[in-house]
Formats: sequence, C-alpha cells, structure tokens
Amino acid sequence: MANEIVKYHHELNTIPLRKFSPVEMNLFFSIISRLRDKGDQTVRFSFEQLKDLSDYKATANARFVDDLKSTYEKILSLRFGRRSESGLSVEMFVMFTRFKINGDVDEPYVDIQLFEDALPLLNGLDEWVRYSLQQFNDLQSSYSKTMFRLLKQFRTTGYAYFSKEDFNELLDIPKSYRESDVNKKVLKPIKEELTPLFRGLTIKKKYGKGRGKPVIGYQFSFKAEHKNADDFFKGNQEENRKKLFNIEHNGELTQEEKWRAKDRALGLKIGTHESDFKAQQEKKEQELLSEIQKKGLLEDLQKGFLG
Repeated sequence: MANEIVKYHHELNTIPLRKFSPVEMNLFFSIISRLRDKGDQTVRFSFEQLKDLSDYKATANARFVDDLKSTYEKILSLRFGRRSESGLSVEMFVMFTRFKINGDVDEPYVDIQLFEDALPLLNGLDEWVRYSLQQFNDLQSSYSKTMFRLLKQFRTTGYAYFSKEDFNELLDIPKSYRESDVNKKVLKPIKEELTPLFRGLTIKKKYGKGRGKPVIGYQFSFKAEHKNADDFFKGNQEENRKKLFNIEHNGELTQEEKWRAKDRALGLKIGTHESDFKAQQEKKEQELLSEIQKKGLLEDLQKGFLG
C-alpha cells in the first residue's frame, strides 16, 4: 500500500464529505484509488485488501462491516450532480450503483460499481488531483485530511485561497464554532499535521472591513512542487527526514507547535518531544549547578589552605 496513489477529477474536491469520520474517509478514498480507469465494471475488494489499503486498525469483521455500511450511507448523502450554465437544468446522481458487502463467505468481500454518470470523476482524466494514499491515511484529523486533498489540487502553484463560507462548507465546520474554536479545533491540527508534508506552509487570515474586522477568508501558501514530482513512498527514514526538516525550518510555528508536529509526524504520544526537551534542560541545569557547587567547594578549600 506504500505506493498507492489516489487520483481523481478535481470536481470531487468540491463536494463536502459531511460528517465523515477519519476512518470513513480512509475507506472512501482507498476505494477511489482502485476504481480509477475501471469504467463501470464491478470491482471486488476482499476485506483484507481493503483493510490494508485504508490502514484499518480494528480486527473484527463485524466492526469492519459496520464501518463499511456507515461509509456507504454517508456516500449516498453526497450531492453529486451538474447544473447548466443558465442554471435552469439540474441533474443529480449517486456515485455508486452497487455496493454489496458479503461477510458470510470464507473470504469476505465488497463489490462496488461506479454509476455511469460518475464515470468522468475517475476515468479519462484531463485534469486531476493526485496524492499518496499512505500520507492521507496517516493524518488523524478529518480537517487535516480534507485540507490535504484541497491543497494537493494546487500542488504546482503553492497557493490557495478560500473564502470563509467555502472554507466552512468544504471542511464541514459546525455553524456553532466561533473563531476561537476554528483556531483550536481546525487550524491547529491542520498546521501541525500538514507542515511536515508541505514545505514552508503558512496560513494567513484575511480580514474584512467594518466593526471588529471579521475574518473573510484563509490563504494557504507553500513551496510549489514540480509538475513531474511523484508521490511515491521513499521509505520511513527518508520520509521522516523530510518531515522533520519541514517542521524545523517553518518559521510560522511556535516551539510548542513544532514539538507537537514532530510527535504527530513520528507517531509519538503528544508531549513526547516537549518532555524530552525539558528533561534535557533539567539535566543541563543540574550539571551546571553541580559544576558551580564543585567550583565553590574548591574555592573554599583553597581559601582554607591559604589561610
């Protein structure tokens, strides 16, 4: 699964994945990665294959079936469609016409078929979004996963702007969230999880005029990728080296954010880097104090000898 690539028409990025959990997002885009260029033929996934693709952690098949079912129910709620330029003609459709889960056989499987009207999303692509399924699956926050997909659409320009309305809709941010909630629950995990993957990532708020200067949009910028850059997994050592470099050389992160970003990137418990740093600082302070005490004792001895 390390070199599995997700590739689809960028129109799919305009559809908010409402109420999808991180696990359901992993399952959905794992399926998408294998349906590309398969036309409307039925594609069979064994449970083991789909678990591997989606980096699924739970082992019980009953739990897996429940997660597959909830994923498909949420896919059914997505608003796929197209509207004419005049706005007078509208067409709506579902993405899959077949989604059969069979867990009663010796080798359980899922059969999935793409609806005819949805074929342009995954077949004969003239423009597309492309990224590593491994990198997508490794992200923990659903907000980080969505922003990762959106930014990959602008990989060769290194710049993306979203009005506040589009940002809230695409990331499915609760209407009850205040700006402080967006900072803590949305932007914070995005910064910590995506900085390792996008070199020089910066997030700037755009403010409007009027009372209180309300936030009207969000600007994302990062070092653009070459058009022919690939998304293949280079091995844990090289991938981690790049992640840590991007974190350490990002001037937008505070020291605390860098520690948390490193913990996330390496799969460590949040707080590990900060604890290690403080332990090292305490050790240095103890060593310095010990040296001072030794020096003071030596001076006292010298004074006593000379006296």
